[in-house]
Amino acid sequence: MVEKGLATGTVHTLPDDFRKALIANPAARALWGNITPLARNEWICWVTSGKKAETRSIRINKALSKLKGGIRRPCCWAGCIHR
Repeated sequence: MVEKGLATGTVHTLPDDFRKALIANPAARALWGNITPLARNEWICWVTSGKKAETRSIRINKALSKLKGGIRRPCCWAGCIHR
């Protein structure tokens, strides 16, 4: 599924804050378009599973950094329980 120009996950939709951050970061956005829907789903779930706004912001920044570096899935995380 494509949402406002960016593909989303298999279960989760891409939240606005993460979508805007991806749009603003061409290198991370390029990998985002080349990973599987399941991998995108895991990134979205990992970002949105943080309970505090501060945690979510940190996770968005970390996700962008890791995507820029070629990391295709969140590391050291059990994975999305919603799939």
